Amino acid sequence: MSKIQSFLDEYGSSHQNATNKLIHWICVPAIFFSIVGLFYIVELPFAITPTMNFNLAIIMLALVTVYYFTLSRTLWIGMLLFSVICMIVCYEIKAADILPLWAVSIIIFVAAWIAQFYGHHIEGKKPSFLKDVQFLLIGPAWIMSFIYKKLGIGL
Repeated sequence: MSKIQSFLDEYGSSHQNATNKLIHWICVPAIFFSIVGLFYIVELPFAITPTMNFNLAIIMLALVTVYYFTLSRTLWIGMLLFSVICMIVCYEIKAADILPLWAVSIIIFVAAWIAQFYGHHIEGKKPSFLKDVQFLLIGPAWIMSFIYKKLGIGL
């Protein structure tokens, strides 16, 4: 069994309840996005385009993508695409200037974690990351693995 499959199976063992699964399908991507948003606001003094500076989210997502690549030769592609979508949404939220990106990110982060802990309360099992912090990155991969399965793409 591959390392990624072992992680996914272990993560999945504490996510059997249908309500908890649904909560995770919504909240795991939301938390991932909110963290990208918080890193996105930390701009570095290097311009990528005239309207966008280099930011910590780019560095963080590059490192996360390398991590996913070491786990799966295919899954990392889906995670990279989701990361790019998160970056685009961050750019659009910042450009719209309705609410600051940091505020949107914190609201999403807090609400999603509350929901996730509620889901684990329903499940009756502790969150996987309490055992191993790597599971904070396995959660998004777990969801992506279901999408891959539906599309007939192997891990």
